[in-house]
Amino acid sequence: MAPSPAAPRAAADLQAIFDEAQVEGFLHARDIDTGREVALRADAPVIVASLRKIPIALAYARLAAAGWLDRAARHTITAVNREGGGIGTDSCLHDVTISNRDLAFFMLSMSDNAATDKLMEILGADHVRALAAELGCPRIPVGRYRDLWDPVWEELDIDPGGDIDAQLEKVSEERIRGLTMLDPTRSASSTPREITSLLTAIWRDEAGPAEACAEVRDLMSRQLSAHRLIAGFDDKVKVAAKNGSLWGVLNEAGVVEYPDGGRYAVAVFLRTPALGGRNPAADAAIARAARAAVDHLRRTPADTTPEETTCP
Repeated sequence: MAPSPAAPRAAADLQAIFDEAQVEGFLHARDIDTGREVALRADAPVIVASLRKIPIALAYARLAAAGWLDRAARHTITAVNREGGGIGTDSCLHDVTISNRDLAFFMLSMSDNAATDKLMEILGADHVRALAAELGCPRIPVGRYRDLWDPVWEELDIDPGGDIDAQLEKVSEERIRGLTMLDPTRSASSTPREITSLLTAIWRDEAGPAEACAEVRDLMSRQLSAHRLIAGFDDKVKVAAKNGSLWGVLNEAGVVEYPDGGRYAVAVFLRTPALGGRNPAADAAIARAARAAVDHLRRTPADTTPEETTCP
């Protein structure tokens, strides 16, 4: 089918948003109920960062829904799980005892890395990896954070038992940008299209039992961060999302639900010129691009067959 008359404008609008923010953008948006799509480099490999926590949450919810995992069972997060300098239990000075459900809640609501590692211990990396592959994300990074970061410290000649921040100050930006972890062609990765496919399956109750999918949707709706994708929509629009950040990487993916029943899965991935720190322009670009993509899908006639608007 030929692109809709609005397709060239959508392409230009999305590229202009990323150009203005001086970032490289990758985007895929999908109407969950019709299959219509808007895409910008949607099949390029991208670093997912903390978006990897979505399949971890789904693995937990599926086991809980099947009765194989007690949501109320309690576990203790210790120094073995904590990296320090993060948020949630990752920044606690003392051991924290918490339920399986609340590990998943902390993991998605505030991106708590220590809670993620404890949940990974409970679920098992092989189980989560198999689930990710089953749902179309075979290369998404799976494992404890320490297992994922140990190769980074080795590559940068950093002693993980010492003051990591002090050692990083002596590492050049060029060496950091050259890390295997930050190259999606050499490390675990996904694509914007794979991530929206995963979200679509969760919202259509096709990623597992309806009870499990509903729990993941609820947990994602509790994310505390609201300065990226969520900022593109007013209070009448429900947004459930998960963000992610690494050196030079800012991401967010989620589902936008309108009062009229329209549901749209959106994944936006950015590569930024700055390695870290605050980047309001990039955060705003995620919100603006998500809104522009959803607006285009909502303007597309409902009786058309699914199509993809591919931006150059």
